[in-house]
Amino acid sequence: MGRVGVLLLNLGGPDELEDVGPFLFNLFSDPEIIRIPFTSLQRPLAWLISTRRTKKSQENYKKIGGGSPLRRITEAQAMALQEKLQQKGQNVNVYVGMRYWHPYTEEAIVRIKRDNIDRVVILPLYPQFSISTSGSSFRLLEKLWQEDPALSRIEYTVIPSWYQQPKYLEAMAELIAKELDQFANPDEAHIFFSAHGVPVSYVEEAGDPYQKEIEECTALIMQTLNRPNAHTLAYQSRVGPVEWLKPYTEDAIAELGAQGVKNMAVVPISFVSEHIETLEEIDIEYREVAEKAGIHNFRRVSAPNTHPLFIESLTDLVVDALNAPAVKLSQVPQLKKQVKMYPQESWEWGLTTTAEIWNGRLAMLGFLALILELITGRGLLHFVGIL
Repeated sequence: MGRVGVLLLNLGGPDELEDVGPFLFNLFSDPEIIRIPFTSLQRPLAWLISTRRTKKSQENYKKIGGGSPLRRITEAQAMALQEKLQQKGQNVNVYVGMRYWHPYTEEAIVRIKRDNIDRVVILPLYPQFSISTSGSSFRLLEKLWQEDPALSRIEYTVIPSWYQQPKYLEAMAELIAKELDQFANPDEAHIFFSAHGVPVSYVEEAGDPYQKEIEECTALIMQTLNRPNAHTLAYQSRVGPVEWLKPYTEDAIAELGAQGVKNMAVVPISFVSEHIETLEEIDIEYREVAEKAGIHNFRRVSAPNTHPLFIESLTDLVVDALNAPAVKLSQVPQLKKQVKMYPQESWEWGLTTTAEIWNGRLAMLGFLALILELITGRGLLHFVGIL
C-alpha cells in the first residue's frame, strides 16, 4: 500500500481580527460562491464585498474571543485521528486542508508530496455533501490533480459524505442526551436541529443532495437517541433576498415560542467543530430570538469536536476507505453538474434585486463604478460632472 495520508477538508476561519478581511476576500474570490460573467473582475468584486463586510464581521468575531477556533479544533481532530489510526496499526499521516484560510488545501498537498505519500484518503469534515462545501473543495483538488504531474503518482480515494456513520450518530446522540439531562423534565424539552442553509436552487436546479442528507441525518440521530422528545429541523445563515431552504431558524424558534415551548436544546447538525456560526450565531443571536419568544431555558448541544466516539467514526471511515475500491473525484455525481451560484438571479446590469445580496444598492453602485474605472481609466465622479 505504501505511505498513506489522510486529508481532512474544512472551510477555514480567521485566526485573528486582522485576518477577517483577507479571509472574506478569499471566500468571495471563489467562483463557486459568486459567479460573474467576467472572470477578470472576480477579484475586484471580492475586494469590494470583503471591504464592506470586514468591520461587521470583526465585531462578531470579537464576541467569540477575537478569532475563529476552527483551525485549532480541526488540528486537534487531525492529531486525535492520527493517534487512533496508529493504535489500530495504521501508520498514517493526517493533514489539514482549509478552503479559504491557513493551512490552505494547496499547502496540505505540498506537504503530502514532500512526505512521499503514495495513497491519500480525502475526508471532508462535512457529514452531509453540498456543492458549496465539499463540492468546492473537491473541484479545487480536481484542478490540482489535473495541473500537477507530480500528483499523478499518488492514488487517492474520496469520501463524499458520511452522515450515516454509526459512531458519528452515537456521538451526536450522546451529546444531545447530555444537554437534555440538564433540564428539569428532559423528555419535555424540544430538540431543535439547526443546519447551515443553502439556496433552494442548489437543490432544485443542481440536484444538490444536501437537504435530503440533512433530513435523513436528523431522523437517524433521533432514532439513535431513542427518546420521546419532539424535534424540529430548520436552516440558518441565509443571505440576501433569494429563497433558501426553509424553515428559517429564527422563524421556527419564534413559532415554537408562540406555541408554548419553554425548553429547547439546539443541535448544530451540519457542523462538527465550534466556529462563528455556533458560538456567535446560535449562542448569541438565536438565544436572543428564543428569549424574546418566551423560550428562557435555551441550551446548545456541543459540536462533536474531539469527542471520542466522533474520532472513532472518522477512524472507521478511513479504514473502510482503505479497504474498499477507490472513489475518484470524477465519480462524485454532483461535480458533473453546474449550478447558478450565489447570487441566484440571472446576471443583469443595473440596480437589480441581486444587488441586495451584495450589501444593497450602494455596493452595486460601487461595483459599477469600479468597472467603469477599469474600462475607461476614469472614476464615476468625472462622468457626473463633479470633477
